[in-house]
Amino acid sequence: MFTAAEATACRRLLDLALEEDLGVNGDLTSQAVIPPELPGRAALVARAAGVVAGLPAAEMTFSVIDPQLSFLTRIPDGSAIAPGAVLAVVSGRMRSILTGERTALNFLQRLSGVATATAHYVQTVAGLPCQVLDTRKTTPGWRLLEKYAVRRGGGHNHRMGLGGGVLIKDNHLAAVGGAGAVAEAVRRAREKCGSRFPLEIEVDDLTQLDAALAARPDIVLLDNMGPDLMREAVRRRNAVAPGVLLEASGGVTLATLRAIAESGVDRVSVGALTHSAPALDIALDYQTDAS
Repeated sequence: MFTAAEATACRRLLDLALEEDLGVNGDLTSQAVIPPELPGRAALVARAAGVVAGLPAAEMTFSVIDPQLSFLTRIPDGSAIAPGAVLAVVSGRMRSILTGERTALNFLQRLSGVATATAHYVQTVAGLPCQVLDTRKTTPGWRLLEKYAVRRGGGHNHRMGLGGGVLIKDNHLAAVGGAGAVAEAVRRAREKCGSRFPLEIEVDDLTQLDAALAARPDIVLLDNMGPDLMREAVRRRNAVAPGVLLEASGGVTLATLRAIAESGVDRVSVGALTHSAPALDIALDYQTDAS
């Protein structure tokens, strides 16, 4: 389920992870205790409820460790899972399975944690025409995979990086300077980029909002506004620029999300999807022939 770019990013991270875990001596314990050709089988098992994501990374881990290992996915990425669910079964040389165990689980637990957190936010706005988006607040090097996990959890991706769109923020406006900074910043962005990329501008108050709506960006980001201000922002947008999307951001939590979405904004971006998602508890369980 990875795109080519996601698979490339995963392999790069995997090489670093295995170098870190195996070092120059390899898996000393398995080498000492497990005969090299002893066959075995183990299952990746959920210990907690959530949404699974990252099984392609787990499969890649075991394949890099030992291309002769078999990896059978039982539950596809994006599925809701209950405690005890068998996500996949890996079989072949037991020594190889044990060598790849922790690295495979690290990928799977992290990405499933992001997908699970995202699903909680998406469920909170169920029934409302409001999208939940991620941000660039991702683990360095992990952005493509974490944004993949957001999609598996039912969320949407904001721009992938600085080259994916124009987002004029408060520091950009401060650097432009002057009372007309909002209009001037939008003008410069349109002159430079035309309509090739989405153009979004962040505003802190209704005065900036009015200036932004007059400049007609694609999206206006409402930064740290309360629901009452957001409702007024929606009213003004509907009156003068109905084609401009409104996005809320800044300190969004599960407790505040529903009220934000009910204000009428089109989308809410949430840094916590990636920067604060706890890992989902998943284990590797050895299986006997009778398992």
